[in-house]
Amino acid sequence: MITEYQRRVRERYLAAPVMPAPAPWQPILDRRTPVGGLLGIGFAVHPETGHDLVMVVSHDGHGLFDAVTGEKIARDRHPDPAAATPDAHPDLACPGLGPVAGTEIRIAGLFGGGLHSTTPDGWTMDVVSPDWPHDRVILSADGGANQGAAGGTWWHVFHSQYSTLRAAGFSPSGLTLAVATSSDLTLWTRPRFPAED
Repeated sequence: MITEYQRRVRERYLAAPVMPAPAPWQPILDRRTPVGGLLGIGFAVHPETGHDLVMVVSHDGHGLFDAVTGEKIARDRHPDPAAATPDAHPDLACPGLGPVAGTEIRIAGLFGGGLHSTTPDGWTMDVVSPDWPHDRVILSADGGANQGAAGGTWWHVFHSQYSTLRAAGFSPSGLTLAVATSSDLTLWTRPRFPAED
């Protein structure tokens, strides 16, 4: 049995269509990037550009994406088997590659771990499952209250209907939102905070 309040919350999420993220968030490449057998993702920072980087760990190896441009900047199809998945490391980490080689990157996904659910300036991300096992990613500007109709202060930005959600959350900078499923990676980015310009 669920309470009347729980029923209303469930119905609110079920009624919300998938919609674009609000400004200043912009989708990267305006589509999902296919990554078969995706196990998890983690964030790093490019040492030269300062861009957020997303490391993807999959059954087919490791990949590194620039979260601002969407460009795949490094690939390792055959990582060391002892470090190919994060469960081999006590911090759920894998060795970085490309410009972040030599750095351990914590990975969230199938083996556990998590990403940031809030940003320094107040954006919140929640995963809800009113029609479990299909997860929905909610982006909000109201501290996660998600009151009122979708599109006001909260947005249903992703619906995992065809594959399993692995991880969802913000980069430590708060400038990238990532959603990883067992089959793809979806990214949104936004400009640096006004105080940083």
